[in-house]
Amino acid sequence: MRIVFLGNFAVHWTSETYWCRSLEDLGHEVTRLQVGQVPAEEILDRGRAADLMVWVHTPGSWTPGALGMDQVLTGLREAGVPTASYHLDLWTGLARQEQIGRDVIYRHIDHFFSVDPGLVDWLGRETQVRGHYLPAGVYGGDCRMADRTPVDGGGYRYDVVFVGGRYNYPPEWSYRAELVGWLESTYGNRFAHFGAEGVGEVYGADLNQLYADSKVVIGDTLCPGYDYAGYWSDRVYETIGRGGFMIHPYIQGLERQFTDGRHLKFYTYRDFGGLRELIDYFLTHDQERELIRRAGFEHVRDHHTYAHRWQTILDEVTGVRAPARGAEPAL
Repeated sequence: MRIVFLGNFAVHWTSETYWCRSLEDLGHEVTRLQVGQVPAEEILDRGRAADLMVWVHTPGSWTPGALGMDQVLTGLREAGVPTASYHLDLWTGLARQEQIGRDVIYRHIDHFFSVDPGLVDWLGRETQVRGHYLPAGVYGGDCRMADRTPVDGGGYRYDVVFVGGRYNYPPEWSYRAELVGWLESTYGNRFAHFGAEGVGEVYGADLNQLYADSKVVIGDTLCPGYDYAGYWSDRVYETIGRGGFMIHPYIQGLERQFTDGRHLKFYTYRDFGGLRELIDYFLTHDQERELIRRAGFEHVRDHHTYAHRWQTILDEVTGVRAPARGAEPAL
């Protein structure tokens, strides 16, 4: 099918870039339109000639042209072309939740897929938009296990790592800095932080290599109180799907996607004593850790790539299926 995809393609690691590649891997024809550059009139014309128009919207982004995006979406609906969006951000419980009702995408898009169950509920209560809960995933092309870098003595380059920003998170989430600080003070030079405030940011094949060279990867999700069921970061899939052994705080609903002790290990939020016991155990139990790492990787590869997610979207929006490429995601 022909898909027009409006989003940010300015850098190669955007979600939109990975999603377009996933759709192409499924056998669809995708036309990429850069948000903020393509006039609304062109978006409408190209959309009318397509089978589906996808708009991944960045709050505050501006569309040039005389038409508003509400007119574009209305015009496509009149032409019988469905429109959809997919977002990975958490809104519920954060200050930015107030922005939702002021944006046209939340009033005029046909289908809105979100990792945030609360946003989906809000769409059902307040709008005519069809909201759908759909967790994140990982791009299938990045879903591979790298070979470990040889080091003297046959060990690993890193014992414990954390990947992600330390301070550049919303003010509602102070746990990130607390967690990284605890890892630093507890494990000293056995711990490495990769991110804007750490050793440096890591992308692409270098990220797969980092996970292959690390014994234990500690995860975190912006989830105030860790009592908001159903939302967790895409970094869960990114880490496990790129070959990392992950320890992550338990969030209600994660057990429907992963099995504790088989695909990753859960710990209780803020239980640093329990977290240290898990880290120390898996630093010295190489065989058990490797079994979990490989099983988790295979599980994500077979069930939780963005090809799986976008097939779910297409099934819901258009009913168009591509040849089977693994089981549908367990939701």
